[in-house]
Amino acid sequence: MQILFTGASSFTGFWFVKAFAAAGHQVVATFRQPLDSYTGVRGERVRGLGSRCEPVIGCSFGEPAFLELVRSRSFDVLCHHAADVTNYKSPDFDFQSALTNNTLNLAPVLAALRERGCQRVVLTGSVFEAGEGAGSDGLPAFSPYGLSKGLTASAFEYYARFYGCRLGKFVIPNPFGPYEDPRFTAYLVRNWFAGTTPSVNTPAYVRDNIHVSLLAKAYVGFTQGLPGGAGMIRSNPSGYVGSQGSFALLLAGELERRLGLPCPVDLRIQTQFAEPLLRINTDPVNGEALGWDEAQAWDEMAEYYLRDRTKA
Repeated sequence: MQILFTGASSFTGFWFVKAFAAAGHQVVATFRQPLDSYTGVRGERVRGLGSRCEPVIGCSFGEPAFLELVRSRSFDVLCHHAADVTNYKSPDFDFQSALTNNTLNLAPVLAALRERGCQRVVLTGSVFEAGEGAGSDGLPAFSPYGLSKGLTASAFEYYARFYGCRLGKFVIPNPFGPYEDPRFTAYLVRNWFAGTTPSVNTPAYVRDNIHVSLLAKAYVGFTQGLPGGAGMIRSNPSGYVGSQGSFALLLAGELERRLGLPCPVDLRIQTQFAEPLLRINTDPVNGEALGWDEAQAWDEMAEYYLRDRTKA
């Protein structure tokens, strides 16, 4: 397939593009900035893409350069993975601006794609959008960021139907693995390398954590199987479902022998419940059917941190 992909510099986008290339597909990936301007772990991801994609620089979704791209070239599918995530955890996140950026010139983009023969679009969603997955408290949007993602999906569903495109919505839970931005798993590993015991302050939350390499295989499989025609198809891939405390213990157990050091965890008694207690995806992924090796995924994660402990 000829794939037009946005958001390749992100954690999951990097893995998705790698998985597409490994499956033999041709990926044209758009980047907002010159490749050498990306720094930190994002810069590592961009450099790691290497020859796995054809980069198009200075090209954001919906902007003139993007419109020229979809009007001048033919693609089998648009994978719109990019999203405005600046300060995504903040209650002051500007959901209106994010919605504008995520859907800029959506109608002419889809019209141009359809005119060139492309009628399939894959949009990345989040389990933290309103109404996604399964959980408690009536499945509200977790945050203004979640609100922006849900509104983006509604816009895509409307215009995809209007232009006769098939929309595939791929809903992401909590991915983890190599090249992740420094968050929960990196915090745990950083403490283990330092010889200290990390504290888990929200062990009671029930979440859905998934190896990013498995998620990537599921994404490629979903995209490959997306039929033509109008309408929307959704995939809600699920990994390790359980409390954040149990996930921390799972991570510790898998990495302790691989890192060659003790991996203790202090599970605190949770007293604050600002988020819904339960939020998970609903479609367990058959890794064996996708050719995914769970032990290898844990090995790769340990090797990533052992190569350079500053990544933790």
